[in-house]
Amino acid sequence: CMKRNSYVSEWVEKAEGDFETVRDLSKKNTKRQRYIIAFHCQQCIEKYLKALLTYHKIEFPKQHDLEQLLVLLLEKEPLLLPIRRSLGKLTPFAVNFRYPGEDIAPKEVRQAINITEQLRVVLRECLGFKKK
Repeated sequence: CMKRNSYVSEWVEKAEGDFETVRDLSKKNTKRQRYIIAFHCQQCIEKYLKALLTYHKIEFPKQHDLEQLLVLLLEKEPLLLPIRRSLGKLTPFAVNFRYPGEDIAPKEVRQAINITEQLRVVLRECLGFKKK
């Protein structure tokens, strides 16, 4: 049981690292950084979902589709179903926007940050963390 808690904590630490990166970069929010900010939004929530999966001892594949990770969680966390649409908005930032030919508008970055801030609170509460 202790090992499981340690892995959950490691996922949360990594997720918080992504969240700090989002916060730091969003202060500048240059055109060059938009895709990086959006990527770290997706990564933050992916890691929180994986922390929750680890907490519930649910195995998951190495992948970045947030909605698929949610599907694995729903048996243990059915109240998370309403976040599915928001997860779908973050998933493309894992890979698609990191290649040439894709651009992210400032509005999309703001939306990604807002979604991340909201989902982070929800997922932290599921893990038993206090709001901060």
